Amino acid sequence: MSFDPAITLFSCHYTSQQSCSEEGKELEQLGFPESINLVRMPCTGKLQVRTLLQAFEDGADGVYVVGCPVVGCHNAKGSERAAKRVEVVRSALEELGVEGGRVQMYHLPRGLHPEFVEKGKEMENRIRDLGPSPFKS
Repeated sequence: MSFDPAITLFSCHYTSQQSCSEEGKELEQLGFPESINLVRMPCTGKLQVRTLLQAFEDGADGVYVVGCPVVGCHNAKGSERAAKRVEVVRSALEELGVEGGRVQMYHLPRGLHPEFVEKGKEMENRIRDLGPSPFKS
């Protein structure tokens, strides 16, 4: 099945700041998927379960979070809190009979680096394989 996925990325400001310089043109040049809507946050630790679920309700086929490395988080434990909330959403999806792989947490170093783009491509491929979200009407 071929479709154009809609993916929402919630990213820590510190992890994505260089990736968003020049209005994201570097990301585009490095092949970052256009299917990903990047939402920058001061800290992923502020991300709530409700916000992650709302992204699905708003039409996302997949949602992922990019936070600082667990050791070295700019805001001490922010990315750890985000990871726990992602797991809560994964469990909720699975209880509803929806693939838990539609939500993911990545801990990446700060700055413009290949992993940021690679994880975007990985997430896009995963969601393409899973197909459209069952929450879409």
